[in-house]
Amino acid sequence: MFLRLGLSPATCASLARLGYETPTPIQLDAIPVALTGVDLLARAQTGTGKTAAFGLPMIERFLKRKAGAAGRTPRGLVLVPTRELAAQVHQALSAYAATTGLRVAAIFGGVGMGGQVQALRHGVDIVVATPGRLLDHLQRRTVDLSGIEVLTLDEADRMLDMGFLPALRRVAAAVPRRRQTMLFSATLGEDVTRLAREFTHEPVRVDVSVTQVDAPTVTHQVHDVAVDRKRDVLARILTQPGAGQALVFCRTKRGANRVGEELGRRGVHAGIIHGNKSQGARSRALDDFKAGRVRVLVATDIAARGLDIAHLPLVVNFDLPLVAEDYVHRVGRTGRAGLTGRAVSLVTTAEAGLLRQIQRIVSAPLERVAVPDAVAAEAGRAIDPAPAPVRKNLPSGHTPAHRTPHRHQPAGGRGPRAASRRPFGSGRLSAR
Repeated sequence: MFLRLGLSPATCASLARLGYETPTPIQLDAIPVALTGVDLLARAQTGTGKTAAFGLPMIERFLKRKAGAAGRTPRGLVLVPTRELAAQVHQALSAYAATTGLRVAAIFGGVGMGGQVQALRHGVDIVVATPGRLLDHLQRRTVDLSGIEVLTLDEADRMLDMGFLPALRRVAAAVPRRRQTMLFSATLGEDVTRLAREFTHEPVRVDVSVTQVDAPTVTHQVHDVAVDRKRDVLARILTQPGAGQALVFCRTKRGANRVGEELGRRGVHAGIIHGNKSQGARSRALDDFKAGRVRVLVATDIAARGLDIAHLPLVVNFDLPLVAEDYVHRVGRTGRAGLTGRAVSLVTTAEAGLLRQIQRIVSAPLERVAVPDAVAAEAGRAIDPAPAPVRKNLPSGHTPAHRTPHRHQPAGGRGPRAASRRPFGSGRLSAR
């Protein structure tokens, strides 16, 4: 299947060795377009295979005009919002390019610059970076972006939310104007469309978003609790037989520390990730969680996007997010690649309004379930009921949360379903 997208036999063989057999929808639509060298604006949720969608065409392009090993400057630049995502994208691209001789380097904060400087001096083909640390290297003149041919902005909406627009503009000024730019985002609000107009030239739009933004394999449950009983309820959920691993989201860094420490006192070993943790501590916590050395990871929304945690059965919202869309990104850590998952939210009276906002964008019902028995008597009174979930009447055999229908024409005759050639500027984009 990957061969039909226009990738070389050598690249397809490497993918087969990695266990990749069938392209995901974003890969089916984006790869043939990206291989033509045009700018690309793509909307897809996290966990849909975006890294391969932009990384494989980049590797193919550089293999066709392979540079000498000595003194080579970067030709590809991938910008991401967080250190964890930078490390993850670096790992994936390194695996894709393992047999090609192409070099990939990661640049992000929280660690010393020495190793990054050394890697850049040895010569790299692709740099994966967070905007802030990349600007540090530019200021010190330890990175040269004058040879960049392909610029990719991954999780563009998240970078805007985090205030990176000035940094993105400074990076754009340091790379050649004649380049291919690919912009990937989970949402296409007005801020992202403005960014696309500024950074891209007549991009082809690829949209494999779903009509409702939640995965159909995830069940959503709500426990009504009093604020002073949340930790008791959480501990009970995590210690139930067969609970498995769980990712617990808190709204604040201090709250994440308190929850993690309280779980430890109750005999539940938990890692903690938030922005005030050193990069070393964050990496160790995530590695321990992925390896199964700890069963629970407590995090702020720094872990809500981009982290690929295989077979995660449970996400718990200890606090509801203030923005409904962040709920989708949080629970997107479970139910990935067609697997089933469960999202549990501990909701107080004060969070009733937030819950109603979430229900408006989640197609599946948010089911109220009884608090686990051991703390049911103390869990507090129920909050104001949210609107009853709307169950849509679907045709026989139809399942909720489909992707929107494709209206693509083949790009260059390469892919079975390549994206349409409608330039970005030819019509207003919906921010559904």
